[in-house]
Amino acid sequence: MTATTAGRGLWVREYSPAPAHGLTLVCFPHAGGGASAYRPLATALSPRAGVLSLQYPGRQDRRTEAPYTSVDALADDIAATLRRQAAGPVVLFGHSMGALVAYETARRLERDGGAGPLGLVVSGARSAAEPRPRDVSLRSDAGIIDELRQLDGTSPELLDDPEIQAMILPALRADYTALETYRHRSGPPLRCPVSAYVGDADPQAGALDAERWADLTSGTFRQRTFAGGHFFVDSARQQVAAALAEDLDAFAP
Repeated sequence: MTATTAGRGLWVREYSPAPAHGLTLVCFPHAGGGASAYRPLATALSPRAGVLSLQYPGRQDRRTEAPYTSVDALADDIAATLRRQAAGPVVLFGHSMGALVAYETARRLERDGGAGPLGLVVSGARSAAEPRPRDVSLRSDAGIIDELRQLDGTSPELLDDPEIQAMILPALRADYTALETYRHRSGPPLRCPVSAYVGDADPQAGALDAERWADLTSGTFRQRTFAGGHFFVDSARQQVAAALAEDLDAFAP
């Protein structure tokens, strides 16, 4: 499955078109990740739902652009992009850092009086209202690479390659800066339903962390647990895709 940017601009990669009168899942990458991280998930969901994946600046085909260092600024521009480009109802899905950006994007879409998302799925992330570690962005390059090794989501061969390191480190450092400087601002809870996915061996976000997302919505809340560590979205991809399909059906009007 290949992505198309036709008519979508720099921000959006379309991996699967939405079926007639169907929903579109908008995917938000993890720290250091690019749009292509969601290609396998799009394949697993096709043709059940359309899948768009966001491409943040500073990686892959946008590598020459400066990465964002603010979650709020990133969410501002993504919300503006989705207002212009999303056709039909959308559900937002974000993993790890992507969960936080998706949440803030949902807040903006609801706040601005337009059509908000039908639902939000947050994965591998503690609640946006909870504090986050504050030191990864300040570490040496080797220290940031060690953080990736501990999360076990990138092959050791890639992490050992100096050229790969040079490609990914600027975006990674910027993403960790965005995470560590983020402050949740009080405001109305989301109106849309929220589902929280968690890995049963995730060292970054456990079941109690995921439960606290319930406090940020006035809609329904559901929590699902999968076997795996922080990147259970890859190791348990078929199970995650099945859960997403169920949630999309539940969110549909």
